[in-house]
Amino acid sequence: MTDVSGKTYWLIGASEGLGRALARRLSDEGAHLILSARNAERLHSLSAELADARVVALDVTDTAAVRRAAADIDELHGVIYNVGAYEPMRATEWDSDTALTMADINFTGALRVLGEVVPRFVRQGRGDITLVGSLAGYRGLPAAIGYGASKAALVSLAETMRFDLKDTGVVVRLVNPGFIKTRLTQKNSFRMPMLMTPEDAAQRVLRAMKRRRFRTDFPAPFSWLIRCVDLLPDLLVYRGK
Repeated sequence: MTDVSGKTYWLIGASEGLGRALARRLSDEGAHLILSARNAERLHSLSAELADARVVALDVTDTAAVRRAAADIDELHGVIYNVGAYEPMRATEWDSDTALTMADINFTGALRVLGEVVPRFVRQGRGDITLVGSLAGYRGLPAAIGYGASKAALVSLAETMRFDLKDTGVVVRLVNPGFIKTRLTQKNSFRMPMLMTPEDAAQRVLRAMKRRRFRTDFPAPFSWLIRCVDLLPDLLVYRGK
């Protein structure tokens, strides 16, 4: 079991939803927090609630800003990449600007952050990395242009890092939630199975962070269903389409 108490975590995507709830959970456990997101006002309101947190407003699409933010952190034990952009989009209603924005925030932003953090962790022989993906990253789904592909890329990135960072002292962890009740999922017009509150999802992420297991998918049995669909032959998945 990993103890988060007394350790410094850089939580990127902390202003709303899962990130905000996770910040509270980590603070309750005694962690020191660096809170990042684009909305500085929301971050400061969150920081005021917590025992030990400082705000670093950040746009993960800005490479120079990411580098400055990382260089300004003296001691760092772990990073949590929880940034997410989502707009429902079908291929028949393609909007390139929106799709590219989702890809840049959900995946390329992670590359920017990790590019600053991973070499540092490798040099010091320790570090903890948690990437928050999505069950949508396992299989192409309707109306998920941009979002599904970017989350699938994040899953692949985590898997590659898991191989490459073995025996370096750097722990890599992938957490894939299902539907969480946030301002993003309010955009969906369909019924979302096993919809979770941000607080429930945050507790599950924290539980995963205390373990050394690489992959955590939740909630069950919805996550089991998604993984089973991923294993089905394409002829069955796309039958009649």
